[in-house]
Amino acid sequence: MKPAMRLHFLFFCFFATILVKGELIADQTCRAEPSLVSDGGLHKEWEGEFFPEIPNIKYEGPSSKNPLAYKWYNADEEILGRKMKDWLRFSVAFWHTFRGTGADPFGAPTKSWPWEDGTNSLSMALRRMKANFEFLTKLGVDYWCFHDRDIAPDGKTLMESNANLDAVVALAKKLQEQTGIHPLWGTAQLFMHPRYMHGGATSPDVHVYAYAAAQVKKAMEVTHELGGENFVFWGGREGYQTLLNTDLKKELDHMASFLQGAVNWKKTIGFNGTLLIEPKPQEPTKHQYDWDAATTTGFLQRYGLAGEFKLNIECNHATLSGHSCHHELEIARIYGMLGNIDANTGDAQTGWDTDQFLVDVGEATLVMMTVIKNGGLAPGGFNFDAKLRRESVDVEDLFIAHISGMDTLARGLRNAAKLLQDGELTKLVEKRYETFTSEIGTQIEKGEISFEELENKVKEWGEPRLTSGKQELAEMIFHSYL
Repeated sequence: MKPAMRLHFLFFCFFATILVKGELIADQTCRAEPSLVSDGGLHKEWEGEFFPEIPNIKYEGPSSKNPLAYKWYNADEEILGRKMKDWLRFSVAFWHTFRGTGADPFGAPTKSWPWEDGTNSLSMALRRMKANFEFLTKLGVDYWCFHDRDIAPDGKTLMESNANLDAVVALAKKLQEQTGIHPLWGTAQLFMHPRYMHGGATSPDVHVYAYAAAQVKKAMEVTHELGGENFVFWGGREGYQTLLNTDLKKELDHMASFLQGAVNWKKTIGFNGTLLIEPKPQEPTKHQYDWDAATTTGFLQRYGLAGEFKLNIECNHATLSGHSCHHELEIARIYGMLGNIDANTGDAQTGWDTDQFLVDVGEATLVMMTVIKNGGLAPGGFNFDAKLRRESVDVEDLFIAHISGMDTLARGLRNAAKLLQDGELTKLVEKRYETFTSEIGTQIEKGEISFEELENKVKEWGEPRLTSGKQELAEMIFHSYL
């Protein structure tokens, strides 16, 4: 490509951008410059380290002042008979880490990463993948997560898009063989392209529904090929803006049919991973059908799909639905639906999905209490669906953010393990419900007593006495373990 033509090409790619989950990403029509790709590998000018000044991150303990070291996350240390790395199963989100530009709805990109050349070409996608595995190796994590269109550019046709994806997956597979790292989960990006403006599974256009199915089919196949342990559905546009032009029942029926089709294809290709649905109430759609954990579980039960799916709970989405992350995790756990956690948080002073790294030790302790009670998350784990702040533009900030998030959850694990082992809070809760251990209480819980019999007991007992909920004591106990 001549210099003048190349300049025009890069200029076009830079300004042809589209807003995706708060990030501006180069337009998918900017594809590979053939001269930079050879045999599906990396051009020689890209060989070498992207993070030469960052060492492999090691555990140095709580007294360390080194920002590029773990203070609380000691991967092989055993907690409650299981290694920390097995409780936590950390994963890096490809989209925020390697596609994040710092752009927001009110400002242009702020970040210039060493792996970027300003395009969304196939050659650029191969370069990003190499940077991804260097980052994962230096961070010392075993998993990564991806959307199909994050790791490989859209083509002019489905066949071209699939070919782009195959080229990137071939490289990822080689890098996985070298490192032992593999995907925690993969997913299909059914929200960015204009064709999905009315949704994918819930689009009123059968052509779009079919395209979405074809895209999920391919994304599931490559996730399986890469050894992914789960496959996620995030229905960012599976919902409505107004009921005036929406056949609500038809769209719910169509979404159920789509998910059943995914189940069928999973079995056809022999993929043994868990299918996950990620609840979110709104944004970008005003009302999304997978509003929260309870709504999504009810939907799956209604359509006979509860045995085929679990939930991927994102803490920031919990906030947007009016719940705490702890609430959403507990609902998922008690329904037997907890499969994975997107570890992030929001900002109470910002009313949108800010996807910040979780650094609140108290919240992390509550999260880990649920995970311990759940017996862990495997084959799920903790995916850092979180991004740097717009103003953080140094490469080392990527490492510091992940180190901080990992340390916070590791500290939460330590706190939760001790809190549950000591049993003070457990005893307080048990005492609150101790009257249900009586004969009458047991009959109620087994459904063996009628309202008439209970009425007779009330006549015998008289007015119930007031008992304290001991909320302040519960909070005192909890915070004493932080």
